[in-house]
Amino acid sequence: MDLGIQGRTALITGGSKGIGYMIAETMAEEGCNLVLVSRTAKDLEQAKAKLLARHKIKVDVLALDLSVGDNTRKLADTFPDIDILINNAGAIRQGNLEEVTDALWRGYWDLKVFGYINLTRAYYARMAARKRGVIINIIGVAAERMSSDYIAGSTGNAAMIAFTKALGGASPADGVRVVGVNPGSVMTEKKMISIRREAEKKLGDPERWPELLGNMPFGRPIEPAEISSIVAVLASNRSGYTSGQVVTIDGGRTHRR
Repeated sequence: MDLGIQGRTALITGGSKGIGYMIAETMAEEGCNLVLVSRTAKDLEQAKAKLLARHKIKVDVLALDLSVGDNTRKLADTFPDIDILINNAGAIRQGNLEEVTDALWRGYWDLKVFGYINLTRAYYARMAARKRGVIINIIGVAAERMSSDYIAGSTGNAAMIAFTKALGGASPADGVRVVGVNPGSVMTEKKMISIRREAEKKLGDPERWPELLGNMPFGRPIEPAEISSIVAVLASNRSGYTSGQVVTIDGGRTHRR
């Protein structure tokens, strides 16, 4: 299926590794030019080299800490002509109300919540002026499958769903679509390391990691391409009437009883 996004430019935060990098790969396969942003220049250069070796596209990279408000403005000024903004940077760690201090909470939200909001604000005005653009927020199922042991993440993700739906409900008047994706447990390199470590601890052998996945839908985590493919479709005109919606991809686990 030709998604019709060849030649467009997609900016992906947290784009050097994990889900962000897989999104970059999929968008590159569709012929999108890319701007990748993360905190580490070395990781970005490695990602750029891999993408350019496989795809005939333009790839720009910029190392920035997007938890700093001024950096979102710097990014938008450096790359003003973005067709697709994919907010993906940000990780919030486990912890209950007592464990997550005020400083930790604010640090997590500066990147995952306010980072998304600030970058959306920076690009929304530019997209609205052109009467076209797509903003996709990669959020997380903790917004729906809430846990007191992941209090900052559950609350932050729920806030991002509300933000996506509220803005996406009004944005068609400006020719802009705002949507979100809630990934469940994705088999990234980081996830594999974690599962193997858990298998060694519980079963005495890291190679027995598949035995820990039996309770998951379809007996496995999500493949990164199963997230990135949805993102690419949402970014395209094939989803041209979709705005203010959040797609949850977790094999139905959120609604399992």
